[in-house]
Amino acid sequence: MSLEIGDVAPEFSAIDQNEKIFNLADARGKWLVLYFYPKDDTPGCTTEACEFTEGIEAFRDINAEVVGCSPDPPEKHRKFIEKYGLRIRLLSDPGHEVMAPYGAWGEKKLYGKLSIGTIRSTVIIDPEGRIAHRWKSVRAKGHAEKVRERLTKLQA
Repeated sequence: MSLEIGDVAPEFSAIDQNEKIFNLADARGKWLVLYFYPKDDTPGCTTEACEFTEGIEAFRDINAEVVGCSPDPPEKHRKFIEKYGLRIRLLSDPGHEVMAPYGAWGEKKLYGKLSIGTIRSTVIIDPEGRIAHRWKSVRAKGHAEKVRERLTKLQA
């Protein structure tokens, strides 16, 4: 399944770092930045999480919540958040039930080799629950700022 701008975002429920359930439906009425990343406490994933945290107030100022999602378990998310002082919610998706419908789990190329895994990607979901923008593959460094800029344009 390939998500396109304007499609209804696939519904999901997942547990966060505090083992609290996050339902996509709970985000209705505000903008949601849902970003997918491979693994806590690795260089690219740390850069991305720290940049989203640094800009969190700017996202909140434009009625947006930032949520990360990886296959890591809640306890690993908690350690990652503590270590770097992260101020974002991180969802645990070990079975890839959230990632797969968003195209964030599948075949990818790393250092010239094909493998199956998490595809670093991001979607912006509008307050009505539709895909407003999608990055199918991203570079971690500088991505949070690009997301905020796109969100600002979408809201204009």
